[in-house]
Amino acid sequence: MTIQHLSEQASVTELVSVLQEDGCVVVEDLFSRKKIDTVVREVDAYLSPTPCGEADFFGHKTKRMGAIVRKSPASHDLITHPKILGIMNAILGPSCDRIQLNLTQAIRIQSDERQQIFHRDDEFYPVDKHGAQFMINAMWALDDFTVENGATRIVVGSHRGEINREPAEEDIEAAVMSRGSALIYLGSAVHCGGPNVSGTPRTGMVISYCLGWLRQAENQYLAVPPEIAKTLPSTLCDLLGYTIHRPNLGWYEGQDPSVVLKDGRLDMLAARDYFAPEVAAAIRDHYAPAAVSIR
Repeated sequence: MTIQHLSEQASVTELVSVLQEDGCVVVEDLFSRKKIDTVVREVDAYLSPTPCGEADFFGHKTKRMGAIVRKSPASHDLITHPKILGIMNAILGPSCDRIQLNLTQAIRIQSDERQQIFHRDDEFYPVDKHGAQFMINAMWALDDFTVENGATRIVVGSHRGEINREPAEEDIEAAVMSRGSALIYLGSAVHCGGPNVSGTPRTGMVISYCLGWLRQAENQYLAVPPEIAKTLPSTLCDLLGYTIHRPNLGWYEGQDPSVVLKDGRLDMLAARDYFAPEVAAAIRDHYAPAAVSIR
């Protein structure tokens, strides 16, 4: 099976349908070249001096850099792209109160880097997922992705069944795409970074989204601390995790963590309940007879 390539005109419904069937899809030219150029300039200021990795999995000839939200203001429109968020909410939304950013990372595969081992990104959640998706990634092409320069390699349809770390060559597809395009793939899809034999580096940027009640791969509160987060739009702050996930997950002093982005005293706050409406109603009903008897 080949990776399906859809235009940026494709609807969220169409993209979700392909993702559910194939586990991956490329959306062509989702971000304009001009906007991508700005992202590249901002990212490169940090990525170029970043040393290559010192790990077998992450690569010895690959540079990786996080905290994209803080380092690249131009990336904010990319991270909150309505079509991307529409996909994430459609697939992840039914399993959580809200979605969140799992990881933001620029990846530059240098020339002569070997192929990465095939893996699933959701493997670091060591539980039976019962067919649910825990995370979805959007790999943005900051350079043209080619077979020669290490385009992401993926096994279409591999989100179903057992993982195979040595898939047959005929089952592997390279996500060849132009700058400004995005490969969207489920966390359960088997994939890897391809080998770079082109003689030049290849840069991409992965923005990963996950269920709001999971531990994020990247510590967003260190990557984007409150003094910076308070300058950002609320949509982005919510994705970073500066909001409650019902029931009462991620609170600060018993309140929604967004309080740390506002002025005022933060060391003495009244605890509040954060439940889904039906749960809140059940709790009120539980206490209602006691309130009547007191009167």
